Amino acid sequence: MRAYFSPGLLLILALGFYSGLPLALTASTLTAWLSDAAVDRAAIGLFAAVATPYAFKFLWSPLVDGLRIPLLGRLGRRRSWLLITQIMLAAAIAAMGVTDPAAAAGVTALAAVAVATLSATQDIVIDAYRVERLTVEEQGKGAAMATFGYRIGMLLSGAGALALADQLGWQRFYFIMAAVAASAMLLTLIAKEPAVEEDADYALTRNLPPNLDLAHKTGLLVTFVRENVIAPFKDFMQRPLWFGVLCFVILYKLGDAFMGIMFNPFLLDLGFTKTEIAAVVKVYGLIATILGSFIGGWLVAKWGMYRSLMICGFGHMLTNLLLVVQAKLGADLQFLTLSISLENLTGGMATTAFIAYLSALCKTHYTATQYALLSSLAAFGRTWLSTPSGALAEAVGWAWFFAIASTMAIPGLILLWYLEHRQRRNTARSGQTI
Repeated sequence: MRAYFSPGLLLILALGFYSGLPLALTASTLTAWLSDAAVDRAAIGLFAAVATPYAFKFLWSPLVDGLRIPLLGRLGRRRSWLLITQIMLAAAIAAMGVTDPAAAAGVTALAAVAVATLSATQDIVIDAYRVERLTVEEQGKGAAMATFGYRIGMLLSGAGALALADQLGWQRFYFIMAAVAASAMLLTLIAKEPAVEEDADYALTRNLPPNLDLAHKTGLLVTFVRENVIAPFKDFMQRPLWFGVLCFVILYKLGDAFMGIMFNPFLLDLGFTKTEIAAVVKVYGLIATILGSFIGGWLVAKWGMYRSLMICGFGHMLTNLLLVVQAKLGADLQFLTLSISLENLTGGMATTAFIAYLSALCKTHYTATQYALLSSLAAFGRTWLSTPSGALAEAVGWAWFFAIASTMAIPGLILLWYLEHRQRRNTARSGQTI
């Protein structure tokens, strides 16, 4: 336990907190604000699309990895990107607080897209910093600390939002979150740049001679694109069943994402207060999620990847059906506590197994770009594919909505069975794993 209190791991914990802070501000907290502002359900469902940058962050991850920020070179490649991103992120969160979704929902959406874009960029930098800062032996502990900090950040911007919004209002809450996000800059300034020797592939990050001719510059650019953009994707697409794997990444958490965007509006519509939602959903849910994460990790080690993904995914689908019962019971706080605890427990188990699966898919030489691609595809399911959620809830009612959303996990589980079945037939021939 003493190792977890080392300065390096405590720094990773703090960075995880700042990484998790902005997510709810453009997701569940934003939908609660929209519901309070009397925005209709169909429009609230469309707001899931503001998280699109999380689904496409792999497009600019090579730039974050290979380019230096002008005038901030002394801070180092990672810290310079982190500092400029944090400045812009705090400003974007404050800009959201200035908007009024009841009068101009489009302006609020634009500000939310800016927050999501900068938050996704910050995630890229923090992930790279964590891997480079820690030793091989510390990576497991670093992942645990980053996840724990991430959850605390989400708790503040999620449960904290619902509690503080009752007292201060939504706009002041977003100003407070902007101030908290800005405090990350102090951490960046006092942190140490990872001691990583730059590879030749990152030639664009070095100070080039001023008299470098156009042909040489073009050659450097072509090399940079080939080694940092094309090669990681080419490597993945040469694997057997690669397209099916990508489809599974999108589908596995689709049902959970589909209902998640409408969850806070659902509870508010039933008659729960924002304080009750904060106490039960965010606090009890967080505890259950953390516990489920540890259980999920134990299951992966004991049963392997396939069985863990299948059992955790199926269990999460069943506990999601408890929300159908909640829709019939109404504002029953005791049942909400039970349903949220079980749903988040199985959700934490499934998420841990899923993250372990994504990590196993990445080749060591291309870990950053390939993981960005896979996590972006997973985010695609919870953004664009979940945009019709509000229209469906409006059309069929809450009970049928959650029943339909729960069954959306079935295609992913069927595809998982198919991939495993085919993999067993191909293993002897290819020697690769999915």
